[in-house]
Amino acid sequence: MLNKREQRQRRARQTRVRIAKQDVARLTVFRSNLHIYAHIVSDDGAKVLATASTVEKDLRTQLGAAGKGANAAAATMVGKRIAERAKAAGIDKVA
Repeated sequence: MLNKREQRQRRARQTRVRIAKQDVARLTVFRSNLHIYAHIVSDDGAKVLATASTVEKDLRTQLGAAGKGANAAAATMVGKRIAERAKAAGIDKVA
């Protein structure tokens, strides 16, 4: 019988396998207490094609005095930024 961590890893692995069968880039998002990170990974998982996060200096200045970005406004800004960079890289579809 699998423990909780092994079950989570199995589900994550199966999701990645399903995405890999689609032959499109994968969008990964990580949210910490202070920042939001988004990466577009190639379909084979070999390299990162585009990235955006609230750690970037210009996004921190746009967020205001706090400069912390783990809220809805920050997520919107990171989403727009990753979309712009994906279009610039020639990526029009992600999973």
